[in-house]
Amino acid sequence: MSTNDATDMEPNNISMDSVVEGTTDRGIPIVKYIEDIGGFAEQFTPPASAELLIGAYTDLFSKFKTYEARLTQKTADFKQKIPEIEESLAVVKKLKTKQDEQEALVTRYSLSDAGVFAKAEIDTDSGLVGLWLGANVMLEYTYEDAIELLVSKEEKAKKEFEEVSTLLLRFDSHCCCLFGK
Repeated sequence: MSTNDATDMEPNNISMDSVVEGTTDRGIPIVKYIEDIGGFAEQFTPPASAELLIGAYTDLFSKFKTYEARLTQKTADFKQKIPEIEESLAVVKKLKTKQDEQEALVTRYSLSDAGVFAKAEIDTDSGLVGLWLGANVMLEYTYEDAIELLVSKEEKAKKEFEEVSTLLLRFDSHCCCLFGK
């Protein structure tokens, strides 16, 4: 192979950046639409081979699949988180109602996964409830503050879930159009 023969040399200036036109506000690469592959390949010195172009698009596809997996995981997390928030909110509202009625709350709670339950009577006079915030942290709130906090968390989670779900649908359709499935 001659060192002067440019067609035998592999181009060293093609990368994923060569096939994108920037990113969206969420950091998703915007793929360049290439009408004339031959003309696009000729932009590089020496001209890019089909293997190198395919490699650049394969790298981009890999990044898309990674991002799609993150969006899918976020969607699954929200599907678990939202019902937990709703359940906590319902319990605190029930405690508040019982406090307003000046009654104790009688409930049953699980002692084990084997279906063993115990009956409990909860005094609602204190007007305080402990909420798990995560990372093994529990804080005590008044019923009113707990309801306010849980309502705001529920609204935020539902809004973010809707955004992530919409982004995932849009992303999936774009990925399908660009690369096929």
